[in-house]
Amino acid sequence: MLAKTTDFLANVKGELKKVTWPTRKDTLASTTVVLLLVVVVAVFLWVVDSGLSALIRVLLR
Repeated sequence: MLAKTTDFLANVKGELKKVTWPTRKDTLASTTVVLLLVVVVAVFLWVVDSGLSALIRVLLR
């Protein structure tokens, strides 16, 4: 069991060396895009919700 665990961890270490990690600039750019999209979708949903709420209020009068 110990030999299998040691072998597994050695393989994990080898695979992690193959990973291409993003640069700080790439990470910042991706984060900015995600945050902007979240804001855009939130505003869109707010507008749709407000419109539907107003429509329902008019229909219920």
